[in-house]
Amino acid sequence: MIGALHGIITEKEPPRVLLDVQGVGYEVEVPMSTFLGLPPVGSSARLKIHHVVREDASLLYGFATASEAGLFRALLKVSGVGPRIALAVLSGLSVEEFQRAVAAKDADRLRGIPGVGRKTADRLLIELRDHFDAQGGVAGGAAPKGPRDEALHALLALGYKPAEAMRLLDAVPEGAQSTEDLLRAALRLANPL
Repeated sequence: MIGALHGIITEKEPPRVLLDVQGVGYEVEVPMSTFLGLPPVGSSARLKIHHVVREDASLLYGFATASEAGLFRALLKVSGVGPRIALAVLSGLSVEEFQRAVAAKDADRLRGIPGVGRKTADRLLIELRDHFDAQGGVAGGAAPKGPRDEALHALLALGYKPAEAMRLLDAVPEGAQSTEDLLRAALRLANPL
């Protein structure tokens, strides 16, 4: 999987950028927040990449910051939200504005984004509230602060819901100190033999 690209911008046509990386042109779709911050054609740029492989296509989505990429990935986990809506959300709101809207349960703010109706806005508020509470922000934003945070991030990356990941870590016996020990113990609790 492709995690980042660094190359020369050869084309810019919203929401698409063509990035030449050592002679190979990568077509990357980006939210407007990233697009507007990119330098002009002919300049060097580095993008965090979310790579989606489908049976009929290999798609690249690019982001200027780790917090944008983290929010994009979190949005994709919400039922009914695909890459197009996730890009629209990031184009309509900054990561911080989105987090504030979720914290304030401001469905009207989310419905102002093209493609986000009442049901989708409600799902975003419900499903991402726990995500932000568990992480103290957006995945990919701040670095984990210790073994427990690292274990939490690992469980979230494995697909556990934030509330379930926190419950598992809370149930780990006191002796586990390292990230690996915490993660092993939490996974044993999740999948007892």
